[in-house]
Amino acid sequence: MKKFLLVDDHIVVRSGIQGLLHELYNPCEVHEAGDSESATQKLKQYQYDLIMMDIQMPNSDTLGLMEFIRVRYPDAKVLVFSMSAENIYAKRFFTAGAKGFLSKDSSLDEIKKAINLVLNNRKYISESFAEMLAEASFSGTADNPFEKLSPREFEITSLLLSGQSVSEISKTLHLQISTVGTHKSRLFEKLGVTNILELKELANSYKL
Repeated sequence: MKKFLLVDDHIVVRSGIQGLLHELYNPCEVHEAGDSESATQKLKQYQYDLIMMDIQMPNSDTLGLMEFIRVRYPDAKVLVFSMSAENIYAKRFFTAGAKGFLSKDSSLDEIKKAINLVLNNRKYISESFAEMLAEASFSGTADNPFEKLSPREFEITSLLLSGQSVSEISKTLHLQISTVGTHKSRLFEKLGVTNILELKELANSYKL
C-alpha cells in the first residue's frame, strides 16, 4: 500500500489532493502537514512513497526542508505543487533534490501524469519550464536577476517576501540576526533594490 505525505498550509488543497490520491491508488495512506516543522516530524516517523509539498507556507523554510529531505532521506521522491513562479523557483528546487515542479493551475490529467512519473522515479518537467531551459541554454544568460542569488540569499528573499522580519527569519533559519542582516544587504545590492517595497515590486515583475 502506497503512503503519501501532503505538505500544504491550505486544508482545501490537501483535501482535494487526498481525494485524488485515494481515487488513483486505492487503497493508500495519506498523511498531512501544514508547515515544514510538522512535515519534519512526519518524516521522522514514516517512510513515504511520494511527498507533495507547497513552497510558500507561513513560518516555513521550504527550500531548507527540501535540502533536509535530500540529505536525510535521499530515496524520498518530492513533487513540488505550488502557485509560485516556476521560472524563479523550479530550478532551485530541482537542484535541492525535487523530482518535479507542478503548478496548482495544472489540469487534472497533468497532475496525474506528474504524480505517476515521480512515483516511478522519473522527473516531471512542464513544457513551459523545458522551453525556458532550452532558451536559457541557447542564450547563455540568466532569465532574471534572482538567478544571481546564492541559495541562502534566495531563502532569505523568499522569507522577506512572505512578510517575515529579519528577527523572525533568524529564528526560522536558526541564524544570528546580524548574519541575516548581512545576507539581506548583499541580496539587496545584487538585485539593485534599497527596501522591501522595491524588492516586492521587482519580485512581482518576475511573478515571484
